Amino acid sequence: MKIIEVKPFEKKIEKEFLNLPLKIYKDDKNFIMPLYKDIKNVFIPAKNPSFNFGEAKRWILQDENQQTIGRVAAFYDKRIINVGNEQPTGAMGFFECINNQEAANLLFDACKQWLKTKGLEAMDGPVNFGDRGKWWGLLAEGFYEPNYQANYHLPYYKNLFENYGFKDYFKQFTFARPLRRGELTPTFVQKSERLLKNPSYRFEHIQKKNIEKYIKDFREVYNQSWAKREGVAQMTESESKKILNEMKPIIHEKIIWFAYYDDLPIGFVVMIPELNQYFKYVNGKMNLWGKLKFLFHFKTKKVKKILGVIIGVIPKFQKFGLESALLVRLSESMAEKNSPYEMGEFNWIGDFLPVMVRFYKSFGCDIYKTHITYRKLFDETKEFKRHPIIG
Repeated sequence: MKIIEVKPFEKKIEKEFLNLPLKIYKDDKNFIMPLYKDIKNVFIPAKNPSFNFGEAKRWILQDENQQTIGRVAAFYDKRIINVGNEQPTGAMGFFECINNQEAANLLFDACKQWLKTKGLEAMDGPVNFGDRGKWWGLLAEGFYEPNYQANYHLPYYKNLFENYGFKDYFKQFTFARPLRRGELTPTFVQKSERLLKNPSYRFEHIQKKNIEKYIKDFREVYNQSWAKREGVAQMTESESKKILNEMKPIIHEKIIWFAYYDDLPIGFVVMIPELNQYFKYVNGKMNLWGKLKFLFHFKTKKVKKILGVIIGVIPKFQKFGLESALLVRLSESMAEKNSPYEMGEFNWIGDFLPVMVRFYKSFGCDIYKTHITYRKLFDETKEFKRHPIIG
């Protein structure tokens, strides 16, 4: 077996990297091929702001017959390598491999050795080089169709990681539930009533015509609520613009809500139509034919599921029921006659946030999928510690 680096402008090798999932999952009816452009853009500096703070490297693995049997990427972000860590920690991701431990070990070793040359002493994976809401964690339970830009894996991947020495750093739960206000528990609704009746609090759904305002508000809340957590970097202006402008074509205004206190942005819930229900027809390709197929299904098929991308509340306003109030407003809009949405999935809630786990259960959600973020310490004599509990 041979490890081959995927270098810039080597189109043939990059094609092998991008196409490998088609081989790995060819017999899996639930697999949905990610869009090629989404994966490619992760590794283009001009497309991924994370390159302003770090580096990435990719490899494929070929057998003696020059058939590609594995792939992986390693990367680091200087903003977070030391945040909350007892050792500087890099990352790996975009791992695909046949069911062969030796092959997997060669890919993991390539990541480890390169990260060590950068002064790093551990790696998390499989994760994304960038936004935590994308390509994060190994699917361990709930092998259903993947949501857009969510990792999907075969059951044997878990053994490949754990046999190499990766340990469960934290679990990520995807919760799911029907979306109708009448189905909310009285306790959940009552918890939000005080805020909904207080004139100092204002709740509004996003309006595309004012997208620049919401980009600013989103970044302000995100950096106070999420970027103070371990392993989460401050979001730059360019990153927030990139995220919301990419979402703009598919934004349904009434499924993205912001909360304000005397006009100060203090919270948000961001949901989007579950786009993989359209993209599964294009097989990863958004060429002319792929775009035509996407537009056909987009115009003729109503997706009934929405995906919760993120909820954020600044610390000063946490534990007052603001999350509940945001979801009540969301549920009210879902109950309107012209709303096509019936089901919601909420990605992702770390098991290090027990308050949020309880919150989603109180909202009537069940755990639908479980992903695991693993950590591998390069010095195995050091004590392994799971992600600390927050809240």
